[in-house]
Amino acid sequence: MPQVTALLADPSVRRVALVRLRVGLGDLLCSLPALRRLRAARPDLAVSLVTWPETAAVVERMGDAVDELLPFPGADDVPDRPPGREPDPAAWAAFTAAAAERRFDLALQVYGDRPGANRVTAALGARLVGGFAPTGWAPPRGTEHLHLRYPLHLHEAERHTRLFEHLGLPPAGPPEMAFPSTPADEAEHAATLDRAGLVPGGYAVLHPGASSPTRRWPVERYAAVGDALAADGLVVVVTGGPGERAVGAAVVAAMRAPAVDLTGATSLGGLAALLRDAAVLVGNDTGTAHLAAAVGARSVTVFLPGDPVRWAHPGPRHRALVADVPCAPCPHLVCPIDFRCADSVRTRDVLAAARELVGAGA
Repeated sequence: MPQVTALLADPSVRRVALVRLRVGLGDLLCSLPALRRLRAARPDLAVSLVTWPETAAVVERMGDAVDELLPFPGADDVPDRPPGREPDPAAWAAFTAAAAERRFDLALQVYGDRPGANRVTAALGARLVGGFAPTGWAPPRGTEHLHLRYPLHLHEAERHTRLFEHLGLPPAGPPEMAFPSTPADEAEHAATLDRAGLVPGGYAVLHPGASSPTRRWPVERYAAVGDALAADGLVVVVTGGPGERAVGAAVVAAMRAPAVDLTGATSLGGLAALLRDAAVLVGNDTGTAHLAAAVGARSVTVFLPGDPVRWAHPGPRHRALVADVPCAPCPHLVCPIDFRCADSVRTRDVLAAARELVGAGA
């Protein structure tokens, strides 16, 4: 058993930096259960989340779980980055100077299984440095108890709660996903329902986009699921971000039944409310699946190269359809062979899972 330290319960630890250098919506949403537990246990902590400034809208939704976003400028050995972002020495110098000014008592690597994030964490100048210890990486001598070997066998949300428990937070059961809504979200949602002629529980959402081609189940299969759900009496709504309009339009065009295309037409909060009131979401292994879990929606998630151990949400309101091929999961953004994982997830199985959730009303 690793040595456990009560560092997060130590009243001398007052300013904490959490290094979470991710750009994905799902990554940050899966961090929130641990952050909320930390705030509940230590309301006196000043918590700085070190991440990309492009994620500010998501960080804002974390409410008082985070006191500030400390903008990360990028580093050569950190692969996650927004489009067009490249490391810049001057920006790095300004970033480390801003971190030093804050005089952090503790800096934690909460990024994942990559040593580059530990280098960033050490560069913040904190009095104590710990967090995840990536596979094959050894913590500096004397800091072993401040680190937790990255737990590959756990769900993403549980990885973060497990780290905080290792550092002194009391265990509190399974992580609980959350996404706070605002009056503006509800007003936007009401206007969307009215404009599109939708009623809560009377529509199904298809989300065919994803950040990489290997995570996109084929358009024609989404269209087939959409047609079947429309035949069941549900209105079909297609969603996605502004950069996913082409794939959303392709699904609508491939369907025989009419569909409502809201791709790029909702804010993040508006999308959350739309998912919450849907009969079911059918989508890829992407941020929308985590948003659905956070608002209590019913969801069917198609996993192609993604790792369901890490990303599939448990519970009666969620179903994961997983590729049945020996090469999955894999890290490829573009399949180097024949995208056989997409063929292995059958339309009838996805449809059956969606119908089960709709019929159960779980």
